[in-house]
Amino acid sequence: MEIVLLGTGCPNVDPGRLGPAQLVLHGDITLLIDCGSGVTQRLIAAGTTGRDVDALLLTHLHSDHLVDLFQLISTSWQQGRDRPPRIFGPSGTRRFVDGLMETWRPELEQRKAHEARKSNIALEPEVIEFEAGEIYREGGLVVEAVEVDHRPVAPAFGFVVRADGETVVFSGDTRRCPALISAARDADLLVHEVFIHREFTAVPGRTQDTIANVAAYHTASREVGKVAAEANVRGLLLTHFVPSRFDREALLEEVRADFPGPLLIGEDLMRVDITTGTVRHAGAVMSFGPGWFGKK
Repeated sequence: MEIVLLGTGCPNVDPGRLGPAQLVLHGDITLLIDCGSGVTQRLIAAGTTGRDVDALLLTHLHSDHLVDLFQLISTSWQQGRDRPPRIFGPSGTRRFVDGLMETWRPELEQRKAHEARKSNIALEPEVIEFEAGEIYREGGLVVEAVEVDHRPVAPAFGFVVRADGETVVFSGDTRRCPALISAARDADLLVHEVFIHREFTAVPGRTQDTIANVAAYHTASREVGKVAAEANVRGLLLTHFVPSRFDREALLEEVRADFPGPLLIGEDLMRVDITTGTVRHAGAVMSFGPGWFGKK
């Protein structure tokens, strides 16, 4: 199983860290988790397209996690997708997708009539709303949804992905959450969001109260290592950084104080192969050997 971080940023605009999105690759299966700003460009850079995505899994309905959904649907159609996009999301997803498609319907009808493509099925989303439990099974890959604590946004979910004896857990957006820790127990890799409080400073339009409110529903950098250690995961991959620009070495030192295992600061387009223990980014290839994340 391979994980590709497409976007590792947050709502603030940063060309180095686009909106939150991750790929899970296993055999012929391509799963996209979340659909943040710039995801269609990042898919191309990662060597695939929206045409090839078997399913989109949404952790929750915050704008930074689904703002490029229409872009994904429309460009997949333009790329020749020959099946409906499958969108798995929490309650409210169907209403959101229906409203989104209705908003763009006049433009789409004009395009369809003028371009006269052989198929328009890629413009007919199939929405599956889920609750906690198994939500996806295909090609030896199984996904379980775990409700996490991102209140007042509810429901919000993380995902446990299993294939070939390997387990990767995605936190989604959450404060420290016992249910997620339990679900991640002994996982090969935990892909977890992080709020770096010392780097999130007050600026015009952002008060100390605002900072406190944002921090309250994310996992602090001083806590995320403890979460990984309590779950006894083999490796920790940090992503969805709030804010998106920070001192990497200081963050490593802070998290390392609580978690002694393999620890990665995620970057856009970083690839982590769980099976081989290989990490790729920006032309660099680091091989730590089988068993570094996955089972020996």
